[in-house]
Amino acid sequence: MVAGRQLLLIVRFAGWTWRAAVFALALIASTGLMTWQFEARAWQQDYARKASAEDDKPRLRLTQQTLEEQQALWQRTIAAITPERPGVADVYGLVFAPYAAEDVFLRESTMVSRVLAERFDASGRVIHLLNHGSSAKTHPWATTLNLQRAIEALARRMDRDNDVLVVYLTSHGARDAKLAASHWPLEVQPLSPTELRGALDKAGIRHRVIAVSACYSGGWVDALASDTTLVMTAADATHTSYGCGSLSELTFFGRAMFDEQLRKTHSFEQAFARAVPLIQQREIDAGKEDGFSNPQIRVGANIGPVLRALEQRLAALPPAGPSVNKTRP
Repeated sequence: MVAGRQLLLIVRFAGWTWRAAVFALALIASTGLMTWQFEARAWQQDYARKASAEDDKPRLRLTQQTLEEQQALWQRTIAAITPERPGVADVYGLVFAPYAAEDVFLRESTMVSRVLAERFDASGRVIHLLNHGSSAKTHPWATTLNLQRAIEALARRMDRDNDVLVVYLTSHGARDAKLAASHWPLEVQPLSPTELRGALDKAGIRHRVIAVSACYSGGWVDALASDTTLVMTAADATHTSYGCGSLSELTFFGRAMFDEQLRKTHSFEQAFARAVPLIQQREIDAGKEDGFSNPQIRVGANIGPVLRALEQRLAALPPAGPSVNKTRP
């Protein structure tokens, strides 16, 4: 009715014919109907259609049973953390893979969790948070809140002044340095470096080794750096990394750093130095268009001696036995 009165005024003062006025009124009415019907959908991706095209791929079903199973799984995961050993500088691990749509992050985070357990005497001390359609019954979800809770739980079990926490993050990265997260229909927020730094500081964990495998991940370095932190990234702040596509077995960084070099040494610095030229050559061979990813590392002044003592302890341990590497092609 309001629109009709407005149209009469327009007709009276603009000198329109009644035929033109009726046409205009019909156009306004149809436009209003279209807006009412489709406004809520305008900026939403059609996940149902996408899912129907990938029926053979496992995906999350967000039911009450799933939620209850996740709660029970979380409690079992936290209860299973092995406590620290007095007089031993133990390694604890937190592996975070929040992007469910790409299988490469499932494979890479699984590989890194295995390497930490086998090579760094961390069996029973690694929490693996994962978003994937196949993992709702086996892994707690990789959400920012679960990340914070996992850090708190690890801090309660470890010697926060003497043990070392290794954090590995793998996902897509954005130019604003946020780590992409997805697990539709679960709503998952991206992770920022300040959120991770805040959780670690709040928990009081002193010695940290943090690796970020993502595009533009060099943007995490300044936010995470401290005298007692080693931080390394798959790229600098202005370049993409490589190997995070749907056909990738592992990312170039994860493969070279953890799946290859850290199986030969316990030194993160040595493994990084050896991994970088391998990554560069593989990017050249793959035809990476935006230039060398330029992985970054920064070693705090007080973390170096701690890591060197850890290397000596681990080198003195008897071999853990042959490891079956299921992630390599």
